[in-house]
Amino acid sequence: MPNQMTAKQLYADLYDLRVADWPGEIEFYLDFLRSNPESTKGVLEIACGTGRVTLQLAKAGFQMAGMDVSPELLQIARAKNENGANPNWIEADMRTFDLKRKFGVVISPGHSFQFMNTPQEQVDCLNQIRHHLVPGGWLILHLDHQDVNWLSDLVKAKTLAYSAGKIVAHPVTQKHFRYCNYWVYQPSTQTATSHGKWEELDKDEKVINAYEMPPTALHCAFRSEIEHLLVRCGFSVHALYGDFFRHPLEDQSENMIWVARVPKQWNDAICLISL
Repeated sequence: MPNQMTAKQLYADLYDLRVADWPGEIEFYLDFLRSNPESTKGVLEIACGTGRVTLQLAKAGFQMAGMDVSPELLQIARAKNENGANPNWIEADMRTFDLKRKFGVVISPGHSFQFMNTPQEQVDCLNQIRHHLVPGGWLILHLDHQDVNWLSDLVKAKTLAYSAGKIVAHPVTQKHFRYCNYWVYQPSTQTATSHGKWEELDKDEKVINAYEMPPTALHCAFRSEIEHLLVRCGFSVHALYGDFFRHPLEDQSENMIWVARVPKQWNDAICLISL
């Protein structure tokens, strides 16, 4: 079995073929940035991946910084605009980053905040975000709205079987790959863990190689939990939507889009920064 670094590089190489924009997503961010003057102080995307969102906002004229912990993903992001100064790409951990500057808006698209799997990690990340915002700055968090039926099915599952995704062609080698995974849910910690692998296929779609990914743990956050977290870390919640078309959050909503703000006058002493 090839080593995990090979699998991580495959994940990065094929990321753009698997992850598309959510309906209305880019228009939502553009409208928000155009409507709020704080965006002129700069916009930071945390967990930017290959720059799917960051690059589109930069192309619209906003001064962007894209931050991610993965050097493989950032390598691809940099290659997309290797001759441009905007965005600025930064390799850093969203729990501990210190960029020595402040932004008017921080965005966290694509459920990336759910990589924070413990209350301490969540608080650490939100405190770092707040520290990097100007007074009156904004935070937009895009999270999954949990399907409790899906989570229940994971708990009740008697067998663990891989489900197969679509077949994609590598953009450089043109070799064909398919991503397969299965999920495990731990109710006591609200953690859903994806166990995945890339399968390399021949022209007859026969598996000729497999590249196993490290398990990926995601926190399954619920509405009240996020509201408590935001308030605890010094944010006020200005809006919560169930999609990027600004519909209210309802039982069948698949997403939570939180719009929060730090006060124009802020005192760090009032925030609990550790558990």
